[in-house]
Amino acid sequence: MKMTILGGILASSTLVANVAHSEETISAVHAFPESLIYTKSFLSFVDKVNEAGEGIVQIDVRGGPEAIGMFQQPDAVRDGIVDMVYTPGSFYGGALPEKDAMVASNLTAVETRMNGGIELIDQIHQEKMGLKYLGWFDSGVCYNLWTRNEPTFDAEGNLEVDGLKLRGNNVYNAFFTNYLNAQVIDLPTGEVYSALQRGVVDATGWTQIGLIDLKWNEFLNYRIEPCFFSTDLGVIVNNEKWDSLSDEARKIVQDVAIQHEKDSVAALRAKRDEDFEALDAAGMKVVSLEGDAKAKYLAAAREKTWERMKSVMSEQPGGTDNYDRLLELFYDLNAAK
Repeated sequence: MKMTILGGILASSTLVANVAHSEETISAVHAFPESLIYTKSFLSFVDKVNEAGEGIVQIDVRGGPEAIGMFQQPDAVRDGIVDMVYTPGSFYGGALPEKDAMVASNLTAVETRMNGGIELIDQIHQEKMGLKYLGWFDSGVCYNLWTRNEPTFDAEGNLEVDGLKLRGNNVYNAFFTNYLNAQVIDLPTGEVYSALQRGVVDATGWTQIGLIDLKWNEFLNYRIEPCFFSTDLGVIVNNEKWDSLSDEARKIVQDVAIQHEKDSVAALRAKRDEDFEALDAAGMKVVSLEGDAKAKYLAAAREKTWERMKSVMSEQPGGTDNYDRLLELFYDLNAAK
């Protein structure tokens, strides 16, 4: 009887050990602080994977920019220091300028997943950086220009930027500098609050949502319409790590990512409406470009970004081979009319 009991214990222990061993773990970091809506969206994706992948695959979030600097994260995932990163493509645009197709896009991840755009972006990531492009999250949200003081316009209705202390970054500097002729002050997201507080900057581009999360609305009083660009936030995974996962684990993670692409479009548009309502109630004023000035503004945002993409692509292996295809898959010219 003792031998039977012992044999049963050993068999149970072996079973538990095998189950524990079979559950695969993916380490992950995110570019922005947990308080930001975009990070919350990514953490929601993680929760969905961990629920669907219980006993098979789990994502272990190691933190945000406090764990690995936001601009160092793309290199960290490429080099295998961490398995997965949630970050804007613009943070590694020098290595992969094709991400500008997403920046200038007027489509969502849902549409570009269907038309082959995400597949092409994934292929380019694998070829150029050894990364799996898992999914384009939180798409369908565009950017506005936000200012402390009331904006001014010239006789033709074009926005005047002389005198603006405009915060820039590598998402929209091609537009701000090459079309608006603005002198920008490059600052990472985490430094903008103090820069606004100290008067170092008095205007910035930012997405339609998140201003309240970041508390920038304490200093910014005007939103300029129309909005432009799209968020280019995505999840990238080290290729060797991705290939090492079981077929079942990969399927769970990829299926959840594709569903989250859809879910996040709806969720963030609802959040945009909530934020706009709250900002309006707090006194945020909206000013709009009209007519030809509006059309030129939107065209410049798109075309100057495309020019930047083509210029950097031309200096890299493969050149501009994918340029026309990227524009076709990520921009609907008919929708822009």
